[in-house]
Amino acid sequence: MRWWSSRQRARHDIPGLEHDCPWHRRASRTVGYSLRIRLVLVFMALAITVAIAFMGGVQKAVSVGWREAARPLLMDYVDRLAAEIGSPPSVERAQAIAKRLPVTLRIDGPSVHWESHPDQPRPDWMSDKFQREDHWNGHGSDDQGRRLLQRITADGHSIEFGLNALSWDKRPRIAWGTLTVLLLLTALAYVYVRHLLRPLDDIRMGAQRFGEGNFAQAIPVRHAHRPDELGQLAATINTMGDDIHQMLEAKRALLLAMSHELRSPLTRARLNTELLPESTDVQTQRLALMRDLGEMAGLITDLLESERLAGRHAALHREPTDLAALAREVIGELGTRHASAASIVLHADVSGAPQALAALSLDRSRLRLLLRNLLDNSLRHSDPAAPPPELHLRRVDGSIVIEVRDHGPGVPAEHLPHLAQAFYRPDTARQRTTGGVGLGLYLCRLVAQAHGGTLDMRNAEPGLSVTVRLPLVD
Repeated sequence: MRWWSSRQRARHDIPGLEHDCPWHRRASRTVGYSLRIRLVLVFMALAITVAIAFMGGVQKAVSVGWREAARPLLMDYVDRLAAEIGSPPSVERAQAIAKRLPVTLRIDGPSVHWESHPDQPRPDWMSDKFQREDHWNGHGSDDQGRRLLQRITADGHSIEFGLNALSWDKRPRIAWGTLTVLLLLTALAYVYVRHLLRPLDDIRMGAQRFGEGNFAQAIPVRHAHRPDELGQLAATINTMGDDIHQMLEAKRALLLAMSHELRSPLTRARLNTELLPESTDVQTQRLALMRDLGEMAGLITDLLESERLAGRHAALHREPTDLAALAREVIGELGTRHASAASIVLHADVSGAPQALAALSLDRSRLRLLLRNLLDNSLRHSDPAAPPPELHLRRVDGSIVIEVRDHGPGVPAEHLPHLAQAFYRPDTARQRTTGGVGLGLYLCRLVAQAHGGTLDMRNAEPGLSVTVRLPLVD
């Protein structure tokens, strides 16, 4: 199950995939992939639409019904103010009214020309356009509009009334306050939506743990006694995780049992084969049978080792290990299987410190397995006419880097993410001349992960480069 998480990480760790995009694309991608942000935007759009529709409808309903009720009251009030100003108009009384009430006054006539607020533009309801429109009288008559806000005194003076715009200077503050409240409501909505969708984070992290093969910690279920939809989803995924865990454990137990049971008959078959007479008639068949039995025994050993390393309780036997000396031993052992093993180029970069690769705390037997599989894989896929494989050993920033690079044909890009899976081979024919059964790189990855490290593969053009990084442990 660990291959799933590694493949997901490889998909998200592509260099330049996110950072090279323009900011607006990153923002649109964030909105597109964030359920919280989209829900808040939908709620806000709905709230604004409802508010505009409600306010507009109420304003229209009130304005239509209120005009007919307020028009006679306003006309009577304007009559009283005009009578208070008198005829001929008294500028002192007009000034007192303008000071007492939030209105503007304009007097034009034979003897008096006066405005209470000459620095203000003429209000809309004093303009000819307003008088022609159906704002108050419902008939659109100029005479009736003038009768509403304009009075003619007995001596021929015209008194026009308007609303003082300075009395509305608090409108910007009201607008800013409304915007602040709207932003606060947006923030509260986001916090609440984030709280509602927090189980999704638990489900995502739980799914990642299950994908890595860690079934020890279940996904927490909010309100387990009466879960909501997300709680039911978490409980369902927990049940699925338990089923997968049981299936994996049953598979592992079956594989271990079969491997143990097969060892005994294989040992007897090998012993019987060795007891065959070494005559020229059966020598060829005897050697072929011994080779096949050896491969079967090696396969069983690899299967057992893979199950030990894949388990949660995989234990390492760390001991001081000279990595360069171990690499030379492995190269010497491979000489019995590959004639070209002696040509492997070993580069031990110690950066001026001869003891940099000595006395490292590593599991010697597992590192031997890792080096043997990597070098055997590079020798198997190397072109005889090409340069020999290279083994690089480096100590960089508190970690050991092991890189094996061959100069063969390489691997198609679509196969790279799957090479370290169990029993996976790009060559579906599984011919003996082109490789084993697909456990070599899988075991290498398990050894690297057991040491807390990583295994990465890339096409070196030509050839394949496999890099193992192991953290140093004191």
